[in-house]
Amino acid sequence: MAGMIQNRDKFLNQIASRLERPRISSSVERPIWKFQPQYEVLKNATQDELLEVLTEQCKKIHTNIHVTDKKDLAATLNNVVSDYGGGPIVTWKDERFSQWGLDPLFNQVWSDQKIEVYEWDHLKGKENIAKAERANVGITISEVTLAESGTVVLYSDENKGRTVSFLPATYIALIPKSTLVPRITQAAQKMREIHKKTGHVASCINFITGPSNSADIELNLVVGVHGPVKASYIVINDL
Repeated sequence: MAGMIQNRDKFLNQIASRLERPRISSSVERPIWKFQPQYEVLKNATQDELLEVLTEQCKKIHTNIHVTDKKDLAATLNNVVSDYGGGPIVTWKDERFSQWGLDPLFNQVWSDQKIEVYEWDHLKGKENIAKAERANVGITISEVTLAESGTVVLYSDENKGRTVSFLPATYIALIPKSTLVPRITQAAQKMREIHKKTGHVASCINFITGPSNSADIELNLVVGVHGPVKASYIVINDL
């Protein structure tokens, strides 16, 4: 938010005086560390190798994973929704659904099956949250996918509500294979690049690793304690 900052110098000078040191006004330069092991993890892995890592990790985070291509995406998604018991369904408003040929599924097949599909509409305000609360399935798209941890990264904006991924009973993430990266290191790099290029970042960035879970009590893992109780990843071969 742009605005006027009042008495900034006076305030910072006061802090410096209380610390009994001169005020540091020069910019801080990022250090270049001698050892940077974060860049070595899965450094030269191909997209196929990253997919293998993601598949193995999904076993550990209680997440079903399906691999398909654009031609069979609609059938795969329909099967997963059926396995979860059908609708109601809530989705982002995202043109990629149409680009992947999902319009007939969303608008005709599910309508014929009496499955309600609600698309996020920022003009409707809190009605979006109410729809997400009563939905059985939430469907979003991963912007960056961390193979090491089995994590999908979601960028929120006015058409991509945060509640789509955590208020419905179950959750499905569509993952373009091209979004696979080794770990959070590369996700942070991508976000920094976006900020440098555009001057801003998403209003909210969510890192989601499978269904909700907790091990707060005696380190005993309990899956489905809050948020989606089940999660599925559908990897789309877009390369």
